[in-house]
Amino acid sequence: MENVFVVTGASRGIGAATAALAADAGYRVVRASRSAEESVGDRGWDARCDVSSWDSVQDLMARVESRWGRIDVVFANAGVSVDTSFVSTAGAKPSEWTNMVVTNVCGPAFTARAAMPALMRSGGHLVLTGSAAGRGVRPGNLYSATKWAVTGLAQAIRAEAVGTGVRVTVVQPGLVDTDAIPPSRADDPKLAPEDVGRAVLYAVSQPSTVDVNEILIRPTGQAAHR
Repeated sequence: MENVFVVTGASRGIGAATAALAADAGYRVVRASRSAEESVGDRGWDARCDVSSWDSVQDLMARVESRWGRIDVVFANAGVSVDTSFVSTAGAKPSEWTNMVVTNVCGPAFTARAAMPALMRSGGHLVLTGSAAGRGVRPGNLYSATKWAVTGLAQAIRAEAVGTGVRVTVVQPGLVDTDAIPPSRADDPKLAPEDVGRAVLYAVSQPSTVDVNEILIRPTGQAAHR
């Protein structure tokens, strides 16, 4: 039975690039996103899923395991970003912050909880998208705080998963060339989405005795504080 790789936030950017690389590596790939038009083939599946909804994520994992018999890798990648400030009216209004926090924090938590039974059965691998921004202080940046949360979440899941055979990796990219780049950083060095995808494939391709806990990856020339 062929291994199955589930990617959330797979409609563009890091998710789309990683899904393509996983397919090239021989996985059956589930490309999950809120905007997906449901389509199932022998090796690829475009699946609709809203990671901010526990019911939606639970339903996705149940459908995948029922149809394809197993889940071997889950890449909890879906996320959003808005500009924020705590001392001025710049950026998004506070009423717009909730979706980002729920998507970026509850989303990977829901994904992990829904996927873990299948991953324990397969001895699989959970990968979460964090951020280099989640490793240091970014003034007024709530997005950065959500990615601090993802790092803590990965550590908490890994600690609880000891003895289950499930490996847990958090990938922390620096600036990536996607449509989420703020205008102020348009000229900064950037990673291609495929650069991050290759880091994910590196982690999941290691022997079952090797658990790559964290990968920090920045474009050459990006300052550590950015």
